[in-house]
Amino acid sequence: MKSTDIRVIPGLFSIAIILFLWFIVAPPQGVSANAWHLLALFVGTVVAIIGKAMPIGAIAILAITLVALTGVTNDSPSEAIKDALSGFSNSLIWLIGIAIIISRGLAKTGLGNRIGYYFISLFGRKTIGIGYALALSELVIAPVTPSNTARGGGIIHPIMKSIATSFGSSPEQGTSRKIGHYLALVNYHTNPITSAMFITATAPNPLIVKLIADATGADISITWGTWALAALLPGLLCIALMPLIIYAIYPPEIKRTPDASVFAKDKLTDMGPMSYAEKIMISVFGLLLILWAGVPAMILGPAFAVNTTAVAFLGLSILLISGVLSWEDVLKEKAAWDTVVWFSALVMMATFLNKLGLVAWFSGVVESNIAQLGVGWMVSVIILVVVYFYAHYFFASTTAHITAMFAAFFAAGIALGAPPLYLGLLLAGASSLMMSLTHYATGTSPIIFGSGYVSMENWWLMGLIMSVVNLTIWGVVGGLWWKALGFW
Repeated sequence: MKSTDIRVIPGLFSIAIILFLWFIVAPPQGVSANAWHLLALFVGTVVAIIGKAMPIGAIAILAITLVALTGVTNDSPSEAIKDALSGFSNSLIWLIGIAIIISRGLAKTGLGNRIGYYFISLFGRKTIGIGYALALSELVIAPVTPSNTARGGGIIHPIMKSIATSFGSSPEQGTSRKIGHYLALVNYHTNPITSAMFITATAPNPLIVKLIADATGADISITWGTWALAALLPGLLCIALMPLIIYAIYPPEIKRTPDASVFAKDKLTDMGPMSYAEKIMISVFGLLLILWAGVPAMILGPAFAVNTTAVAFLGLSILLISGVLSWEDVLKEKAAWDTVVWFSALVMMATFLNKLGLVAWFSGVVESNIAQLGVGWMVSVIILVVVYFYAHYFFASTTAHITAMFAAFFAAGIALGAPPLYLGLLLAGASSLMMSLTHYATGTSPIIFGSGYVSMENWWLMGLIMSVVNLTIWGVVGGLWWKALGFW
């Protein structure tokens, strides 16, 4: 690890917080010493992640080490190390890791670019059509791209930039508002929506599934199909409205773009016919969607249900056997292995905070404060979700935010009378939609913001507007949709 990977001040600050909570602050009444000490380690870990004291994987290794050495989960050293490593046995973590490796095939085969240029060739005669083409392209690849950063920043953004440049729109020339400003905003604001639509569309979503299951004693186990169905209507509505809203607030100077369709067709011509690797990739893509959605079980019965993570391993196995991906590709996919490490550490700490009673204590504090207002569960949910959502102004990581707040706010909402699945789905959607707020909200934002097409003022204003629109749609339209589906 390079010395430049270490930021001393945030690191010292996180250590100071751990020591302060561990030695200075006494555990509140009803909280055990072990639970409080684990909280100290947890808070210090989250602060280190927010402050980027080290790469998140390195922070995770330190967290695992401290949990094992301090024995906060178990007095027995042999049991403590088992507890510290228990996150690696979580199948949802491996689902995301394997899905990230599978998504490497989109870039390696060129299928991701082909999909993007195909939609632009269909809808690219007007600027707003290009916007919808970018949104639809990301929607199509979202189910098998757990890295929202790779999807929005690595695949769609280069396509967006090439289109903008072809029309002479660039920050360097002062011509961003021709078309690039609009397309960059659409490029970005698609990312939170597609991330909210599938368990496998962004890495922290499986963590949410686990936190909901833990809080309800596994009474609510959200499957890939349940999540996708629940998010279908609100997600599609958000995608339908988003390019129009951005167009109305920041209209591009160029409205008609007949050359964009020609440009995309030329790109497709350059790519030539779909290759063997692309055909295998799209076949695996279809197979994953069918199995994740539980189609065999629907048709043939529960005996033919397949575990979601096992399906991901099946997809990767096919890509390896067919030669679309090599073992070297698997080893080189650093994002996947990095995710498995940090995800395991955070899941482990969140799990034991719950087991040791800390989450129940904190949710009780939140619940009692809202209960004093004397409002019904609907108003209570609005308060909880709004506070949870806009707290993201203080976070540079959705993972850190979810790990720090989701479980307590979900438990508090249930205690206040909210239907568990409704609240869980609403908070799950909010956990991705909150990415819209700032230029540091998630890994995708600095990539697109850094391209220079959008000023910080415009970025934050558009983020605030879209946050209100998306959250309202998820809460109202989503709530009615879930009611119709019998989810609450």
